Amino acid sequence: MYQKFEDIGGSAHSAERLQSLRAALKRLSLTGFMLPRSDEFQNEFVAADAEQLLWLTGFSGSWGEAVILEDRAGLVIDGRYELQASKQIDVGAYDLININRSSLSKWLGEHLKAGDRLGYDPRLHTVSQVERLGKIVAAAKAELVAVEPNPLAELWTDRPASKLEPISLQPLEFAGVSANDKILDIQNKLVRSGSDAVVIGPLDSIAWLFNIRGRDLPHTPFVIAYAMIPAAGKARLFIDGRKLTSHIRHALSEVAIIAEPSERSAYLSELGKQKAVVQLDSSSVSQWYLTQLKHAGATIRKERDPCTLPKARKNDAEVSGARAAHLRDGVAVSRFLAWFEKAALPDALDEISVARRLEEFRRESNLMRDISFDTIAAAGPNGAIVHYRPTFASNRKIEAGSLFLIDSGAQYNDGTTDLTRTLAVGTPTGEMRRHYTLVLKGHIALATARFPEKTRGSHIDAFARRPLWEAGLDFDHGTGHGVGSFLSVHEGPQSISRRDSAALEAGMIVSNEPGFYREGEYGIRIENLLLVTPLEDIPGGERPMMGFETLTLAPYDRALIDKALLRNDEIAWIDAYHQRVFGELGEQVDDETRTWLGKATAALRRPDL
Repeated sequence: MYQKFEDIGGSAHSAERLQSLRAALKRLSLTGFMLPRSDEFQNEFVAADAEQLLWLTGFSGSWGEAVILEDRAGLVIDGRYELQASKQIDVGAYDLININRSSLSKWLGEHLKAGDRLGYDPRLHTVSQVERLGKIVAAAKAELVAVEPNPLAELWTDRPASKLEPISLQPLEFAGVSANDKILDIQNKLVRSGSDAVVIGPLDSIAWLFNIRGRDLPHTPFVIAYAMIPAAGKARLFIDGRKLTSHIRHALSEVAIIAEPSERSAYLSELGKQKAVVQLDSSSVSQWYLTQLKHAGATIRKERDPCTLPKARKNDAEVSGARAAHLRDGVAVSRFLAWFEKAALPDALDEISVARRLEEFRRESNLMRDISFDTIAAAGPNGAIVHYRPTFASNRKIEAGSLFLIDSGAQYNDGTTDLTRTLAVGTPTGEMRRHYTLVLKGHIALATARFPEKTRGSHIDAFARRPLWEAGLDFDHGTGHGVGSFLSVHEGPQSISRRDSAALEAGMIVSNEPGFYREGEYGIRIENLLLVTPLEDIPGGERPMMGFETLTLAPYDRALIDKALLRNDEIAWIDAYHQRVFGELGEQVDDETRTWLGKATAALRRPDL
């Protein structure tokens, strides 16, 4: 199994570890320390040896930050993790800082004293994060201090060893563009901008740029590596040579000079000696690079990572791959849903058995490389924990009269999938059906949206919330995130949320996942992936508009749909989507699943009405 169900996190050791860290800070003449959950690449999924926030606090979420002061500590989280964090951390030792209601700057403003020295690891914070933090600290008349090595290095004595996994090349049939052409495009942009080199920080950018994939991180096919591209000559790829077969080393040597990670500092020093103008993305490159380059004498130019937009704008091969991956995934999910309906008798299933069975259905294609994240298999009240992960300790039986939320995805060579379905177990209540249908209305509103060029996700986020807002309801997470091509299931710069993001462009893939969560009772979320379509003229219109193509193929639970709450056009959209699902999947599944699928996708309203 790709997914593990051991219970991780919890506050069993947090008091002693917090005490040890404070003692270490005192020896360093520091009064505080910032510790983000991210690694030096700002990854969402991090290797076991980089789970420093988990080790210190017991919090196992994918985003957060701890701030440790002499007599007080705080854990910064967002709305997804409030319930989870409150159960995992020592709430007597840490203040829980939910950014939906408060902020790190407010907390530091209240507790940081004049003359305090707040430490941070420059490898774990981006340039822009350090700039923002510096302003907050300066306002308190305190000092922000870069600390190397990280004080946790000596405290975490049983840290796991780093993984050493072989890498593979992403075939051109799936990548669509060769690594050589991608590098040349970046070099041409550097020449036009007057920059001599660029630092490529994020691992998904490195994987995309060099058409390489790996197994260094859980569920995300990244390779731990570092890259810099000069305006002329070969790219520099710093990677542990033990990961390279002779074949792959030869292939990469055609486009890059291969070196060990320990040789990075020497190359940065050389750029400094040349008085080079070096470009970096302050939102994704660590402060360590900026410090090294400035000390060496280089000039820094802050620009967006040149891989970000071309990576997000899927080319024809990547779009074809995404469609193929979703068709394959839809077959597995439909087989799972048919199985679930038959097997979900009272006390017959639990969260872990269901998550395992879905992974088995996907594995049977013999093409799945991994799951794209730990499956959220949430029964009853666990569904209200937005990023719930079933463990042996939390595993819950699936009971009649409840809702079951399953949020999962897979990694295939040709694409990355992510979908969520909420399922009725037995007969749902009227309230469950009402809330589900309101979420579905928002889901449809976003899927059918038309919008002009330069529209950002923040401009259309309210489309998915309006039906809930009209009922006095809402959800505390973004409506959608970008998705990569056999890369990260959470990819930028595009997103659909209240936060500002990049303009949506043709070829981008985003999720559409509004939800509703009733604490202690149930959670509802409905998620499809959408492909942004090119500008098209609308009959009678004056401006061309973009829109979405739904990639995900899986039926909604008809038992949860209250037709009385739907407009005719919404019913027509659901029926058309279900007709498409049956048309594309019907011939791909076994007879038993086809029979089930026919019933699951039956029209809500007869075509003649």
